[in-house]
Amino acid sequence: MELNKALSISASGMDAQTTRLRVIAENLANENTTGTSPGADAYRRKTVTFDNRMDQAVGAELVSVSKIGQDMSDLPLRYDPSNPAANADGYVKVPNVNSFVEMMDMRDAERSYEANLAVMQTTRSMLSRAIDLLK
Repeated sequence: MELNKALSISASGMDAQTTRLRVIAENLANENTTGTSPGADAYRRKTVTFDNRMDQAVGAELVSVSKIGQDMSDLPLRYDPSNPAANADGYVKVPNVNSFVEMMDMRDAERSYEANLAVMQTTRSMLSRAIDLLK
């Protein structure tokens, strides 16, 4: 039944966005996490990559998380000679997490999740109406 396919597609989208939101929350939680020894790297921002995969049982392409990677951009330096992770010049590597970017990604993931939820609710309503017509 095509309505079951729509439910499966929406559910896979919601699952992928849930993973994305979890990674964003982890990035925000580690926004100020530096290394513990001199010259050590700070927390690196994590990224989510999506992929389409064919589900033979459903007969449709579903979205899934293909990998959770790291943003390999340069770690900014901050002058803080009292920090245990400071190098000989007094600079500490700080995370490459930008809270503004993370909040925008979070908003985008939230909207995608809500769109999938709306499709799921509409499909469920259509299924209920079809069942009522068969009574």
